[in-house]
Amino acid sequence: MILNGIFILGIVVSFVWYFYFKTKQFRTTFPIRKKWFSSKASVCLGAFIFFFGLNFLIVYPSSVTYVISGLFILLGAYFMYHNFKAYKHYSQFVQEELRINQ
Repeated sequence: MILNGIFILGIVVSFVWYFYFKTKQFRTTFPIRKKWFSSKASVCLGAFIFFFGLNFLIVYPSSVTYVISGLFILLGAYFMYHNFKAYKHYSQFVQEELRINQ
């Protein structure tokens, strides 16, 4: 049961960070910074899907659950990997954009 609590904590924390970065994305006016916050939010969404798949796997162990959880885990891992690369790419240009627009 302690593992279930860890996964629930991961689900809640990743959702809160997703909401935070989406709010930051909508409030900024700089285009590169919007993409930067969007990629950070998508990493958190991927973590949410990943932890949800892991938690679903532990709570309901059955053959159908293994397939669905496997899809969630793979999809969440793909979102985290792909958007982390996008985050690293856009983070190179955030300081430059801020300097140009001052």
